[in-house]
Parts: sequence; structure tokens; C-alpha cells
Amino acid sequence: MTRRSISKRAALVTAAAVVTVGTITAGVSLVGQQPAADPPPQRQIASLFDDWNAALRTGDSARVADLYAGDAVLLPTVSNKVRTDRAGIVDYFDHFLKNKPAGKKVQSIVKVLDGNSAIDTGVYAFTLTDPQTGKKRIVEARYTFEYEKTDGKWLITNHHSSAMPEG
Repeated sequence: MTRRSISKRAALVTAAAVVTVGTITAGVSLVGQQPAADPPPQRQIASLFDDWNAALRTGDSARVADLYAGDAVLLPTVSNKVRTDRAGIVDYFDHFLKNKPAGKKVQSIVKVLDGNSAIDTGVYAFTLTDPQTGKKRIVEARYTFEYEKTDGKWLITNHHSSAMPEG
């Protein structure tokens, strides 16, 4: 065998080894990965607000908190305290629900990020009733709901709400 044929053979063996390693590496990286879920339609994500609003109308703060992930963050409209766990979220809604909130979306922009995450952001208006006087007032606020699908259920992972600064 000549030097040239030995070099060619070595090059072929090296190339085959690189292809084999690349194929094995690609196969290993796919093990354990689940196929991506199909993205939900925007209207499905938009309707999650309706579920949340219906939970508000029950007056049950625990039922509202059930719509949030265990490690969700709530930046609420009528409290300066950031809520980062279920107990804090329940506490906020214990107080907020005394105002018998009735909400409606004024503007909504839904972004489906993938099959398991989405954002609904916009403006909503709440009619709040003073528990002492019965007087009603409307509060417009900007909102952002970030949702993640966990065990087949859409949960709120981040919720920011702030009263409109010019209203």
C-alpha cells in the first residue's frame, strides 16, 4: 500500500467516525424529549380571562388562586405588595373580592408563544362596589397574564395589573 492510499483510507475512516458520532449524539439529544404541543388558538387563551373573571364572581379567593401556578407572581392593581405564593394570592383576593369586582376586557392582545405558553395583555375595566357604602366605581387597568400549560391545564404564572396612570 502506498502512502497516498494509506492517507485516503485514514481520511475515510475519520470521516465515517465523525458521521457515526454525530448520528449517535443527535439520537441521544432527542431521547426523553417530548414532541412540541400544537399551539392553542388565540381565542382559547383569550377565554382564560373569562374563567378567571367567573372565579372572581364566586367570591371565593381559594377558587381564584386555583387558577395560578404554585410559584406564580401577582403584581395586583389595588395593593402595593407583590404576591409570590398561593397564600399571598389568596390574601390579596380575600380583600379584593369584598369589592364584588366585575371585569371586562377593553382591549386584548394575545401572543401564543408555543403549545405550552402564551401571554394575554391589554386593558380591562372593573366595576368595584364599596362594601361600606354600596357606591360603585370603575377602575381601568393595564394587565398582563402569562400562562403556562401544566399537566394539561392552563395556569397563570405571572399576572401584572396596574391602574391607568391618566385615569
